[in-house]
Amino acid sequence: MFGWAAAVYFLCFLASAGCSWLLVRSYVNSRTKLLLWSAICFILLALNNFFLFIDLALLPTMIDLSLLRLAIGLSAVSALLYGFIWELD
Repeated sequence: MFGWAAAVYFLCFLASAGCSWLLVRSYVNSRTKLLLWSAICFILLALNNFFLFIDLALLPTMIDLSLLRLAIGLSAVSALLYGFIWELD
């Protein structure tokens, strides 16, 4: 049922979730605004990768989650862009 593609999707989810956890932990210690926006971005990217795994590995033909994934990806990039532009010190 699961192939190499599903394993790669799940590993991408684990990697982005790990990065988001490290960024949140660093933000809690230092309270730097750019770390906050980066953590939000990676949390949303982890959510995006989770829905990618669900969409393409578990529900390949039943439900199409591509619009949801695009909206989450746009939100992730928008959060990071906001942090880069407006939190410049």
